[in-house]
Amino acid sequence: MVRAWGLLLAGLLGISFSLAFGQGVSSLPKENRWEQGKKYLAEGKAKEAKGAFENLLRRYPKEPDLYLFLGISSLRLRDAQKAEIYIRQALALAPDHVEARTLLGWIDLEVRRDYPSAIEEYGRVVQLRADLPEAYNNLGVAFKKNGDLEKAIQTFNRALELRADYSEAWSNRGWVHVEQKRWREARSDFEQALKINPDHEGALYGLSQVLKEGRDYAGAQKALRSLMVRSPNFVYWLEWGQLQLVRYYWVLLLIAGAFFLQAQYKKVRRRSHGG
Repeated sequence: MVRAWGLLLAGLLGISFSLAFGQGVSSLPKENRWEQGKKYLAEGKAKEAKGAFENLLRRYPKEPDLYLFLGISSLRLRDAQKAEIYIRQALALAPDHVEARTLLGWIDLEVRRDYPSAIEEYGRVVQLRADLPEAYNNLGVAFKKNGDLEKAIQTFNRALELRADYSEAWSNRGWVHVEQKRWREARSDFEQALKINPDHEGALYGLSQVLKEGRDYAGAQKALRSLMVRSPNFVYWLEWGQLQLVRYYWVLLLIAGAFFLQAQYKKVRRRSHGG
């Protein structure tokens, strides 16, 4: 769970920095504390960042970007409840704030597990930024978790139309195909994601599952071995060990059979010698 929070927040931070400041949405003056707070957040110093933003809030209580970054800082500090309060304050000031709605959708999806609400928030983001592939990818994830697999496929398709090298969307679409048991399509999507990003953890794990389903145990182990190098996740080691047993179970059977035959031979010899 900790790793998932880190990865998702990294993505959300990327969107927030690139959109909120690349387009000049924020009217917050370029004060030293504002720049320092953003720097702290980028460096992973969430407590220091939140302190800098809270200090500015006393002077700029109507700046939505300030509430947005207080929300991100709170998420970094694992305080989702406080983060939601800040994000809703940002939206009260700017209802069409794309990054704030993205964060609210993420809280609905990953923290509250309220998938219909996540779909609503991400759908609003798509309406506001129909040119943004990340918006469609987020909406596709929400559809998938809500069980709307065909809608998820359509939404990931749109994300990939906007950005063909979007490894996350390729991998996410692959996982929808896995749920649909469309193994050939799933393998194709995972392999495409790995061509773009060979270290993509979700695609590597997905490929291992597809290969295991096709009884390509050596290939599945190879994918899992790549994951084990990159991640300490015990699940990968456990699955690798299980595949090892599956691949070589016949060797164990032969060894067990040999011991059995040896025992039977000794038993017969004892009987023949009056034992």
